[in-house]
Amino acid sequence: MNTSWTLNTASDDQTIHSLAQSQSFPETIAKILISRGITASEDIDGFFNPSLTDLHDPFLMDGMDSAVHRIKQAIASGEKIRIYGDYDVDGTVTTAMLTRFLRSIGAEVDFYIPERATEVYGISIDTIETTFLHDVKLLIAVDTGVTAVDAITYAQSLGMDVIVCDHHEPSDALPPAYALLNPIKGNCDYPFRNLCACGVTFKLVQALCRERGTPELAYQFLDLVAIASTADMVPLIGENRILVHFGLLAMNDKPRPGLKGLLDCTNQKVGTITSSTIVYNLAPLINAAGRMGDAYRAVDLMLTDDELSAFRLAQDLESKNYRRRVIDEKTFAEASKIAEELIEKEHRRSLVIFNPEWHVGVINIVASRLVERFHLPTVLLTSIDHVAKGSARSIKNFDVHSALKQCQKYLKQFGGHKYAAGLSLEEKNVPALRDAFDKIARSMLSDAMITPEIQVDSVLHFSEVSPDFLDYLRHFAPFGYGNAKPCFLTHNVTSSGRANIVGKNHLRFRARQDGIVLDSIGFNLGDKLDLCNSGEALSIVYTIEEIIYHSRITLQLYIKDIRRSAEVMMEELPLSSNAANGVVKAANDHANGNGHAIQKAA
Repeated sequence: MNTSWTLNTASDDQTIHSLAQSQSFPETIAKILISRGITASEDIDGFFNPSLTDLHDPFLMDGMDSAVHRIKQAIASGEKIRIYGDYDVDGTVTTAMLTRFLRSIGAEVDFYIPERATEVYGISIDTIETTFLHDVKLLIAVDTGVTAVDAITYAQSLGMDVIVCDHHEPSDALPPAYALLNPIKGNCDYPFRNLCACGVTFKLVQALCRERGTPELAYQFLDLVAIASTADMVPLIGENRILVHFGLLAMNDKPRPGLKGLLDCTNQKVGTITSSTIVYNLAPLINAAGRMGDAYRAVDLMLTDDELSAFRLAQDLESKNYRRRVIDEKTFAEASKIAEELIEKEHRRSLVIFNPEWHVGVINIVASRLVERFHLPTVLLTSIDHVAKGSARSIKNFDVHSALKQCQKYLKQFGGHKYAAGLSLEEKNVPALRDAFDKIARSMLSDAMITPEIQVDSVLHFSEVSPDFLDYLRHFAPFGYGNAKPCFLTHNVTSSGRANIVGKNHLRFRARQDGIVLDSIGFNLGDKLDLCNSGEALSIVYTIEEIIYHSRITLQLYIKDIRRSAEVMMEELPLSSNAANGVVKAANDHANGNGHAIQKAA
């Protein structure tokens, strides 16, 4: 698939030079900061030196006073509390965190995770009836509940109170919960809107700890918040960046037994854990529990204090994840074939694909893989009891939640975010949904918008890759959605020696520029082999990775794309939408005297 390259930083040499000079770091670092809108001195200092003191007051979140009051009341009167969580990483980790904390302060707590394959998503009337029969007086829903109007109304009629800790998009009407914690609901003035459910629930824990006079007790859960935030792909900016930064420090210092079990099973070393470790090694195992039908195992893993039990639970999740991968590959191959036909024969701008035989546990991950491959908004569906159920995933500039809302007459249920949602509908309505969804996509998506974009932070010469530069680069971590690893463009590169193919279709070569040679690999770029071996001057876009092998750190470039330098330099890359704004902001900050030197993070 062809890709477009855009520059994140407009070429305003004076502004870039002024920012670099005032902060005493290389101009390339200034370009990256400008491309991310981080230009004021206090913002730069906060970015390079995250501090827990910069976390917002939890009581700024609407409903927090009520939630704290009701939980304190339940503990004082010995009422039974049940935590109702979702079956993904965010839901299970949050369930474990709140269960452990409330038990530690004297609450009588149990938890319930729905069965993905047999139960309706979210809180239902049946959920409330079952909970009521177990003599539960207070239900706390985490990572779900914001759209459960009927179910929570029913709970209220039974005399059961419900607290909701959610981060999904609300529907037009809010449920009559005793307290509804969700920073994106309309009447909430909380300063940061992008928390995951675990982040929202952490704020509740933080508030309860403050009320008890032990505010720092909440920080013991930062590792779990880091896992959930990274796995759920919330933007790693602002408060999320602080939470994940300190969560990773905790994981690398003394991981709790459940995490240690996961690390041992995936051959990850304590002290080397990054956000990528979570995404590619830990989160898939935690998710596998819910995908393969036993999400309780993931909660138990995070609750146990016994290292041997933790390792055995982690091994079980590893086995489940292996089964998941096998099913995943088969489903992806079948769905890809259908997608190719829809694109080639019907010229679709979106993909709505249904097969009643697919395993419900892999639907959302395969939907994400289809988006990555075809770069189109995608809805992938299977069938449970003759009801089509599945996941929607999207691309930049297409609000899949809004699109589903416009198709609501065909749906039984839906909910989620701008780029990810879950839905269910009658099987007979799938063709109508396919056409209606595609009509919306056609009206909104141009050819340029369905072309994958690689955003380049800065042009870089290999001679700039110094130890000092790499040290600054490390402090842009943690990386993830909203704070991608800096991407660079280098012109006039040649392959030192012959490039070759490794693995399934990966391009490996040694990139040379002006006598400096760096090891490079381009995943799924095997089609660029002849170009690499042509002897022509090349332009490459890439990230810089530090590979630890036998206790030694070596540099490797992860190549995203390759073109002929003559073509790239003649075309002049377009600017991304935020590039000019970033330079204007930087110039204004310096004009207002906001630029002064800071100390590099230790």
